[in-house]
Amino acid sequence: MPEQVPRLLAVFLTASVALVIARSLLVPDTFGDIGHYRAAATDSVVAHQKKYAGHQECALCHGQIQEMRLAGNHRGVRCEVCHGPAANHVSNPLEVKPPAPQDREFCTLCHEYNASRPTGFPQIDPADHNPHVPCIACHEPHAPEPPGMPGDCSACHGQIARQKAVSHHSAVPCTTCHQTPDEHKVNPRSVRPSKPTERDFCGACHAQERLAGIPQIDLTAHNPAYLCWQCHYPHYPGTS
Repeated sequence: MPEQVPRLLAVFLTASVALVIARSLLVPDTFGDIGHYRAAATDSVVAHQKKYAGHQECALCHGQIQEMRLAGNHRGVRCEVCHGPAANHVSNPLEVKPPAPQDREFCTLCHEYNASRPTGFPQIDPADHNPHVPCIACHEPHAPEPPGMPGDCSACHGQIARQKAVSHHSAVPCTTCHQTPDEHKVNPRSVRPSKPTERDFCGACHAQERLAGIPQIDLTAHNPAYLCWQCHYPHYPGTS
């Protein structure tokens, strides 16, 4: 027998004994009794002090605010996300008041510009967007539609605006290529801006003998089966 075999057997035996000992010492007594988890876990959770009341409790006293929230863009945000655990308030509403965020830093947890957030999600640059003014001074937090229509697409499309600003299309207004209804600024995911659907749209600038000094193509010969923006990223058209 090769001398390595007894050594390997000794290692496996030691590991097996260690596993048995560890299981007996570290695995809870009720683990596996009624499934692949600790059966006593539910008792431990029930024993914890109740902190959250649930938004249904809030609606019992604050029905008007609840209706406003459900009709606005914060309808998916539960009351205790902003006001904190409310079980004590529900038990003693006259003496225990839930906090109401007043500072800008709280709202920017969700609304500060972040390129990873979905396109169309309301985002701001806190340094430029009404600095030193509390968000709730202009926005009703339970239905936070903007008090006025955003005047610039970059208010929500910061990443695109930053790319376009350093591209060859920097001087082209967004509305040259996109028809944007006012409703899009209020319900951006329900009402979408239009996109060019014909090659002739890009050809107004880029077809041969149109505008000197910019890239020009023969529309009939240059990939005629595709729309231009299917190959060229329009906000940064030097890439493809």
